[in-house]
Amino acid sequence: MTVVGIDSHKKTHTLVAVDQVGKRLAQLTVEATAKGHRQVCTWLGQFDQVLLAIEDCRHLTRRFEADLLLAGYAVVRVHTQLMAGARRSARERGKSDPIDAEAVARVALREPDLPRAELDGPTREVKLRSDHRRTLVRQRTAIANKLRWFLHEIDPGLAVPSRGLKRLCVLDSLEADLAAHHGVVAEIALDLVQDCRRLTVRINAMESQLRQLVRELAPNLLAVPGCGVLSAAMILGETTGAARFKSKDAFARFNGTAPIPVWSSNTVRVRLNRGGNRTINNALHMAAVTQVRRDGPGATYYAKQIAAGKTVKEALRLLRRRISDRVFRALLADEAARDNQQIIQTLPQAA
Repeated sequence: MTVVGIDSHKKTHTLVAVDQVGKRLAQLTVEATAKGHRQVCTWLGQFDQVLLAIEDCRHLTRRFEADLLLAGYAVVRVHTQLMAGARRSARERGKSDPIDAEAVARVALREPDLPRAELDGPTREVKLRSDHRRTLVRQRTAIANKLRWFLHEIDPGLAVPSRGLKRLCVLDSLEADLAAHHGVVAEIALDLVQDCRRLTVRINAMESQLRQLVRELAPNLLAVPGCGVLSAAMILGETTGAARFKSKDAFARFNGTAPIPVWSSNTVRVRLNRGGNRTINNALHMAAVTQVRRDGPGATYYAKQIAAGKTVKEALRLLRRRISDRVFRALLADEAARDNQQIIQTLPQAA
């Protein structure tokens, strides 16, 4: 087995092939274009069995990964933190694209359970729409904050409900009130109201599309108490396939709900994991808070931990981990259902 490490940039890809003991065999640098990708596939033909390891920078490598997967190669992703350790332990000092590519390859030799790259599926659309919706919400929040100061300058007695600038009826009322005022401040405030309206319409439309997608892709995930459409969309988009995790514990390490061991000798201790995927972690936290506020197994478990002497934060962390395990099972069930549906759809064609 030959392992090929890839260090990718916006304009070039550098590949270094190593054998099973980490000895460098060959090196190649190509342009990050379709022609360069074809050149890589031709170059890889000199090796019998190849495993491609690529630095996990999907904003740079998504097209390259897709071309390699379509060509029939196995591709694993290497986190940049793992690369740093391999680079420090190498004999060759310094930092360059070949050094980084060789570090990627040596990590793939050392770590047998790296996540495998897959072609984009329906969850890719969920992630894109969810990320775009959050961007629109941030834009609307910035505009609404600025608008409130202008409204206070125009009329300090003008009452605007809390979080009211995301409601179309409130924006209609503000637009009618501003029409009676004159001056540059009123003119700018009117423009900001119209911007809030435009963004709100787009946000509502995006949420409606997400609701339809998530209901089709993840009905079991939506059945988890406290997990709404937006939280489920974030989890789906960031997980990109629960089957790639070997266990619920690996999924918990991925989303940051598994604590980090910090013990030696006979005293077993752990500390809070502040790493992991914070988007999924935030979605799990909101689900935990929702469960605590409602009657059910989550609230009962939380009360039990509080009675045992846990602090509020500690009890929430424990509940969040339980929700992570429940979410992992739901994701696996939804993926199995989708796979079965695809098999059923292909049966008439095969017949």
